[in-house]
Amino acid sequence: MKRRTFMAAGATGAVAATVAAPAIAQTLPEVSWRCASSFPKSLDALYGPLDTMTKQIAEATDGRFKIQCFAAGEIVGAFQTLDAVSAGTIEMCQSPGYYFVGKDPVLALMADVPFIMNVRQRNAWLYQGGGQQLINDYVKKYNVHTVPGGNTGTQMGGWFRKEVRTLDDLKGLKFRIAGLAGQVMAKLGVVPQQIPGGDTYSSLERGVIDAAEWVGPYDDEKLAFVRVAPYYYYPGFWEGAPTVHYWIGQDKWNALPKSYQQIFNNAAAANNMDMTAIYDARNPAALRRLVAAGAQLRPFSTEILDAAFKAANEIYAELSAGNADFKRIYEHMRAFRNEEYLWWQVAEYSFDTMMLRLRQRG
Repeated sequence: MKRRTFMAAGATGAVAATVAAPAIAQTLPEVSWRCASSFPKSLDALYGPLDTMTKQIAEATDGRFKIQCFAAGEIVGAFQTLDAVSAGTIEMCQSPGYYFVGKDPVLALMADVPFIMNVRQRNAWLYQGGGQQLINDYVKKYNVHTVPGGNTGTQMGGWFRKEVRTLDDLKGLKFRIAGLAGQVMAKLGVVPQQIPGGDTYSSLERGVIDAAEWVGPYDDEKLAFVRVAPYYYYPGFWEGAPTVHYWIGQDKWNALPKSYQQIFNNAAAANNMDMTAIYDARNPAALRRLVAAGAQLRPFSTEILDAAFKAANEIYAELSAGNADFKRIYEHMRAFRNEEYLWWQVAEYSFDTMMLRLRQRG
């Protein structure tokens, strides 16, 4: 009996060793990355999700996958982040694609371009409409892989030192504005300026620029634009749903275990949703405080919006004529957008219009 018990125990131990061996062989590696953001730490709704995501990744991997975060300017400037990742100087960055429009106009389509989609429509295109796959197929030329990691929702039209009622009021106006939106506004006589967020207030205060757009009430209050440019315009028709992406060196991404890749994707998706929720939750109260502090809310005139829409479509046609990649991705996005609005006007828009009417009745 003792001999049979010993043999059974021995057999059990052998089976356990056989089962455990692969687990030991597959011990997850220690990974340490550096990530440069295009945003300052003071803008917690933009920079904050990066910190949150990296903590989630570390916790999900028992501290084996660590990402150290750096704000704009700590390693590289806000507009040099992609170059740093492509060159292998850092492993990843947090930036919107339209920051690199001077390098490649196709990259602006990753973030946002004028008169396209709202945040839910853009996420539908990215996650379910094939948009993100199109993007990643394209950005391989920069030796990067990208993952959506945030969206502010529709932005405001910016802060102006004087009122802009007509197209004539825009002529010669120096306006801090990024991406293809700057090219659209240039067609209307504006002189676009690409300035990092952290330097925008001082540029307005010193009169280097006449107007600036950033995000919306929550961030704009932090940057104190109301002190130097009281006219606050809406809507930001160039940014209905600007996506912030995580850009990762392609070799670094490929070297990650599949489990790490999935953890990264899940954490980024959660933070993509969370960034929108942060802005939706905090913008209303911030807008009230800005108005109390002297902000003069103004809608862009129909004249300006119609001219901007015409200019945007002219630019899309010009870029498509000379850039096959821009044409391919833009037309894919536009076709998806048109289908979305067929549905939107039936349910979403009609619901919002109904709720606005009921709210106005009290």
